[in-house]
Amino acid sequence: MSLEMFFQHCFNALTLGSLYALIAIGYTMVYGILRLINFAHGDILMVGAYFVFFGTFAYGWPWGVAAILSVAGASLLGVVVERVAYRPLRDAPRISALISAIAVSFFIESLAVVVFTGQPRPVLQPEWLISEWQLGGLRILRLTAFVPVMTAVLVGILLYIVYRTKPGLAMRAISKDIETTRLLGVRVDNIIAFTFAIGSALAAASGIMWALRYPQVHPYMGIMPGLKAFIAAVFGGIGSIQGAVIGGVALGFVEIMTVAFMPELSGYRDAFAFVLLVLVLLFKPTGLLGERMEEKI
Repeated sequence: MSLEMFFQHCFNALTLGSLYALIAIGYTMVYGILRLINFAHGDILMVGAYFVFFGTFAYGWPWGVAAILSVAGASLLGVVVERVAYRPLRDAPRISALISAIAVSFFIESLAVVVFTGQPRPVLQPEWLISEWQLGGLRILRLTAFVPVMTAVLVGILLYIVYRTKPGLAMRAISKDIETTRLLGVRVDNIIAFTFAIGSALAAASGIMWALRYPQVHPYMGIMPGLKAFIAAVFGGIGSIQGAVIGGVALGFVEIMTVAFMPELSGYRDAFAFVLLVLVLLFKPTGLLGERMEEKI
């Protein structure tokens, strides 16, 4: 493998890993507060991509306007899902909330098939994102650089919210002890809804960029990215935002580099993520940056 080809694969791995990281953050935020795996997260990614598709093709909106409205719409959808499917089960056994999450996922996918049809649809790619930069022997799409930069910006904004604002302080308090936080006068339900809104917005942003990188949308496009992002969250330490970022980028490099150095294994590319999950659960169940949670009796 030439040096130029190696760097080409590195850029592709960073782009894919950035997408995984952005999706994984949504999983880790919800789990950090409610100890719940929101399996509908990948389907919100799909809905966000569809919002942009219809905004640009059906209504002729500029791509930027469609993207902003898509993120806002996905945030609202996340809040609705939390209010309808998760809040009534807040005090129920965890298995009930888990079954509800799976049911919501299937419902959104089936509704998307009915409303959008199951046919894959092409995605409008802005001209400024698909032009190339030529660096010696490297040919880099602007989209390849746009995705990691946008991910870094969004993660920076999120970290500011979590560590420098009152809602962020409330989120961190709820993650430690929800009942004590409620007794201190914090509107817990509003903060949890806010968390779902942020996580869904990040899912929509990743869905938009995923559709740009793999330019088509269909009702089941969120399943595999969602599962792999969940693996990335577990690998990095579910409940840790920084761990989700590290896990997502690491998973992107594992996928791309394994296929780059062993092309004959390209058909098993998706299996690498699940092998990584098994290894993490066997040898370090808390992940790289995760903390062992003590059960209160």
